[in-house]
Amino acid sequence: MSEPFVAAVDWGTSNFRVWLLDGDGIVLAERQSAEGMQGLAKDEFAGVLDQHLAELKAGADLPVVIAGMAGARTGWIEAAYLAVPANLDALAHGAVRAPHSARRVYILPGVCQRAPRAYDVMRGEETQLAGALAEGHQNGIFCLPGTHSKWACLEDGVLTGFTTMMTGELFDLISRQSILRLSVDTSSNTGLDMSAFSDAVRETFAQGFSLMSALFSIRAGGLLANVPPPAATARLSGLLIGSEISAALKMFPDKNTVYLVGSERLNGLYGEALRIAARPSVVLDGAKLVRRGLFAAAETLFSR
Repeated sequence: MSEPFVAAVDWGTSNFRVWLLDGDGIVLAERQSAEGMQGLAKDEFAGVLDQHLAELKAGADLPVVIAGMAGARTGWIEAAYLAVPANLDALAHGAVRAPHSARRVYILPGVCQRAPRAYDVMRGEETQLAGALAEGHQNGIFCLPGTHSKWACLEDGVLTGFTTMMTGELFDLISRQSILRLSVDTSSNTGLDMSAFSDAVRETFAQGFSLMSALFSIRAGGLLANVPPPAATARLSGLLIGSEISAALKMFPDKNTVYLVGSERLNGLYGEALRIAARPSVVLDGAKLVRRGLFAAAETLFSR
């Protein structure tokens, strides 16, 4: 077996994942846990990292490169944002060394957008985009769906702009805390009603569409037409995802294929919504991309 070259860490808000990579970027071992940034004090990050590296039997001098929320202001140590336009090949040059007595541990920066009325930030997604660049995707529109979906534009390897859509969080808030909680059912293990989802997506592209009124129609539909909760849930999802995609495609009107980087479920929903919008999509492996991005940074930081 090859010897480890670096420990690559994706440290999110809720989750932690580490891979031992050899000199070719091949995964030798990995671990993950729910020890995300939000549950840790600043003086606990080093201990969590060391525990997982010990379980992987990593050498005491193995260097570490980290992406994600460990570099947030409330994380381990802040790694200041790079501003767009940002050369993704240069992420390593903005890395910050974390306080660790035994190892070289570097945290990659996030990326920010300082345009008035379009202020935005990302942490972690930029490393996935760097991984896409390492895989040969120098140009394109990337959609990273999730709680806070990101849409980003790469031009010749440069992140020229991006936007965040709070689609996932809005779905959670509306379905659990608004009047629509009486109409939808998010606890069902059955698959989403794709017919209702697709119909709702089509609505969002219609002339004069209003998300505010369409949302309340979900409640009215249950009262007046006995629309069942599974169909109402799918309609809510379709209205929100369709509205997101409708807005994003207006921001990036001259592009063709949209690269999707999300979970299997979300990639499927967003892919269907994009099909309805007549925009082709290609799914990319998010875990693979973050490893590629981390490995590229490690080659710069820890050149052999």
